[in-house]
Amino acid sequence: MNLGISATEFVSQAKEGALSVEEFVAKTLDRIKKIDEKIHAFITVDSQNALDKAKAIDKKIKSKEKTGICFGMPISLKDNICTAGLKTTCASKMLENFVAPYDATVTSRLKSEDAIILGKVNLDEFAMGSTTEFSYFGPTKNPWNPEYVPGGSSGGSGASVAALECLASLGSDTGGSVRSPASFCSVVGLKPTYGLISRYGLVSYANSIEQIGPVAKTVEDVAFLLNIISGHDVHDNTTVNHGHVDYVKDIKAGVSGKKIGIISQMIGDGIDKEVASATTSAISKLQDLGAECIPVSLDAVNHSVAAYYTIASAEASSNLSRYDNLRYGFDFSTEGYEFKAFISKARSNFGPEVTRRMLLGAFVLSAGYYGKYYLKAQKVRTMIKAQLDEAFKKVDYLISPTMPILPFKVGEKIDDPLKLYLTDINTVTANLSGIPAISVPFSMSSSGLPIGIQLFANSFQEKELLQAAHALQETSKLPEMSL
Repeated sequence: MNLGISATEFVSQAKEGALSVEEFVAKTLDRIKKIDEKIHAFITVDSQNALDKAKAIDKKIKSKEKTGICFGMPISLKDNICTAGLKTTCASKMLENFVAPYDATVTSRLKSEDAIILGKVNLDEFAMGSTTEFSYFGPTKNPWNPEYVPGGSSGGSGASVAALECLASLGSDTGGSVRSPASFCSVVGLKPTYGLISRYGLVSYANSIEQIGPVAKTVEDVAFLLNIISGHDVHDNTTVNHGHVDYVKDIKAGVSGKKIGIISQMIGDGIDKEVASATTSAISKLQDLGAECIPVSLDAVNHSVAAYYTIASAEASSNLSRYDNLRYGFDFSTEGYEFKAFISKARSNFGPEVTRRMLLGAFVLSAGYYGKYYLKAQKVRTMIKAQLDEAFKKVDYLISPTMPILPFKVGEKIDDPLKLYLTDINTVTANLSGIPAISVPFSMSSSGLPIGIQLFANSFQEKELLQAAHALQETSKLPEMSL
């Protein structure tokens, strides 16, 4: 049985009875047991429930009962997305044993279509990081070479799909956290328009910029998942009632006659030579398909990382203030009881990156610095959106490398936060502006490490964006995972 088939191929075969859902899920769980000790994608595996659901779905298919459109597709969820009855740890000691009392909207929508949740996957603590090294449970490794990072913060999502431990995954993208691991692990990752997918049940990091996004092997798989999880939700008043859109339909429409803007600020200084070469090749492929590619300048991108970390840290410091270790948390001994001392001792168990961002966020919101930093960052955000609006009057899409550099070794940059933050230079623009962006696996470096290409579209243009991404992916022939 081929675990490397796409999600849509699985659905087609399961629907026709050409494969046993139970057997496929069992073999997937066996693979997790066999290889996950090498890459550590999963925090929690829900084996027995997954097998029980697979058996039940097989019975429904055989008896021709109505079956959800996922037909038992095995999926992983980033461990900051709530799942009733399963731990939702956010890869933090603070939530080490927290079991959510309800399902996130995306979780319930997947379950209603007979997707099988295999388990919860690793992330940087509270989704704060770019490498999945800042996890209380230990780092996730890149399946292509376990000496290297898988990207982050949704590293468990990217790695689990790439390593054939599931057919698809959901992550969250606050500054590139879906697209970074998609690029580093050679899978597809979509950051949707802000408001397209409900955040109800996503543990909050930075509310105004984060979105849940699908990760899968192919663009068509991502479109399939988007059909299920997108749409208005009464539990989340930031969602937009955009009407029904079938993202899979016409996905092969191509890019002939389209204009694509090459973002000058994202392919200049600091870009790895092999990444730059791959981007040039991708542009050439799109031109061969009938697209016109022209340079576009977005000056505000030069200030995007500073603006992003100012805004995200400010929102994080507010969101994480709820973690006082009183309503939920972990046990530790205290001598006597004094409220501030108790809170301080409890919060000393946050990891270094979470602590860094909370302190930074508290600083930029403090009296005397609010206008100097936070308001200035918001002005940059407005400037970025205005420049993008102007760009989209001239072009249909924008293109850049997803990540400016190749995957790097575990531990290589962990002690240099600034270098880590600068790797987000190409991804944070989509979050600050709210527009959709997708990372498509395109090529491999001379050392066998993945390179992803990023495409942007205007707000709520996911259908067109997926068409362009599908066209680009079809031009690329990549090696199969050999782990």
